[in-house]
Amino acid sequence: MKKIVLFFLLISTVLSAQKKVEVDLSNPNATIYTHLYFLQPDSYYPEKAATTIYGFEGEEAQEIAIKLKKILDGKGLKIDFNKVPINSSYSDTIGQNVVHKYVLFPHQIPEIYVEKIGDNWYYSRETTSKVQDLYRSVYPWYTEKLQQMIPSFGHKKILYIELWQLLGMLVIIGVCTLMFYVLKKIVYYLLRKIQFFIIHRSNDNINSALRKLTRPVVFLLLLWFVQIVLPSLLLQIDLNTILFLGLHIMSTVFWIYVFLKLVQVVMSIYAEYAESTHNKLDDQLVPILNNFLRGLVLFLGLLKLLTLFGVEPVTVLAGASIGGLAVALASQDTVKNLIGTVMIFIDKPFHIGDWIEAGEVVGTVETVGFRSTTVRAADTSVYQIPNSALSEMVVNNKGLRAFRRYTTNLGLRYDTPPELIEAFVEGVRKIVALHPSTRDDAYNVEFVSFGDSALLILLNVYFVEADWSTEQASKHSLHIAILKFAKELGVDFAFPSTTVMIEQFPERTAFDAKYNTSQEHIKKTIDNINLK
Repeated sequence: MKKIVLFFLLISTVLSAQKKVEVDLSNPNATIYTHLYFLQPDSYYPEKAATTIYGFEGEEAQEIAIKLKKILDGKGLKIDFNKVPINSSYSDTIGQNVVHKYVLFPHQIPEIYVEKIGDNWYYSRETTSKVQDLYRSVYPWYTEKLQQMIPSFGHKKILYIELWQLLGMLVIIGVCTLMFYVLKKIVYYLLRKIQFFIIHRSNDNINSALRKLTRPVVFLLLLWFVQIVLPSLLLQIDLNTILFLGLHIMSTVFWIYVFLKLVQVVMSIYAEYAESTHNKLDDQLVPILNNFLRGLVLFLGLLKLLTLFGVEPVTVLAGASIGGLAVALASQDTVKNLIGTVMIFIDKPFHIGDWIEAGEVVGTVETVGFRSTTVRAADTSVYQIPNSALSEMVVNNKGLRAFRRYTTNLGLRYDTPPELIEAFVEGVRKIVALHPSTRDDAYNVEFVSFGDSALLILLNVYFVEADWSTEQASKHSLHIAILKFAKELGVDFAFPSTTVMIEQFPERTAFDAKYNTSQEHIKKTIDNINLK
């Protein structure tokens, strides 16, 4: 009875073993599995693995199959057969063309893929034609010579790692240590040269940022070096997968750090430029732009890290888009204000410190933030205007005026003689032309109207100072000069009044002001005008 049981067990084992070594090229999953399975140490049949290579036979096909596996092993690319399609009619849609092919690692090695030829799936003609180039790019030229130089005791294993591989790791670490100190000086020197080539100057902030930028750049160069030489150690694919994942994570983290430091350097240069300009809106843009760029770098770095853990970039971007859309719908006002902020910084309708009129708000612009703009009124009260609303308002920017216009009427008494009116107009014109704060090529001083209580002289001038407080001081000096001239000339300014004329009573005479209309007096008074 025992013999019968043992016989059936032996038969079942043989049958199952025969089933495992069966060649199957019916779909992408079966072809890739056939290729890799027959090149494992416990099931090494390279002639069967070579059946997955189309257009080649014998040792040439076996060599291509073996090198394909070594390329995947050297890069630590392990196939997840749960994601490989088992559909014999699987198609990869590219635009409007339907192609029966499956790319094993589209982001790492897009050249390696299987395609359907007839009823079976094989490694593509493009893959087989590029195997030699891919193999040389993965394994350095000295790899085969190194294998020949290893003595027999070097193949002894410690925790599944051969002695020569451990020694190789130590050599790589030692070489990287020496390269670090050499490259640190070289990279810093090159960064300084690039910085001087771009902006032709430097400061302590830029130098400090460049020193901090040097170290991660050196680490990135060392990681690139390790990724090149690591396949030459011929480590097991499981170990290579872990090591390359760690290297890619470190590389991504260092790239994030590098871009953050680049943002710091760029913003230091921009902040220095903003300080040299009269536009204070540029100064306000520095922290906003800095936060935006840093957030963008961190966001893209996080997406890259997610892809390293097997998340498809399309899925990540789709999720980010859907999440961004949901946030946008939930906070429409915030998004509108953010867009308004962007439009304000692009159009620059005002600068920090400008006096503006926007709707019912009149005051000085103090800050422009992500959401709102702060305006301080003349009574020192503060208005917070949403940027979405401000970007749609009609903004009257008093701060951008080239000149400040001032218009008023000077009222002379009705009994002022015409000679003195002419002399007064001529004298005021001379005062305006001599005044240091007014334009001497654009002003008006004319007798324009008969008012209810006075003869109206129009005074229209333009002050060259754009500052409000300076304008008031200029008005003051101009008014004082006109009053002094009027007193010297002997004319009086009218005020609202009613004059009762008494002419018919006995021994009563009409009241008449005493005016000196002599030409000598008038000429002397006008010639004596001096604002100094």
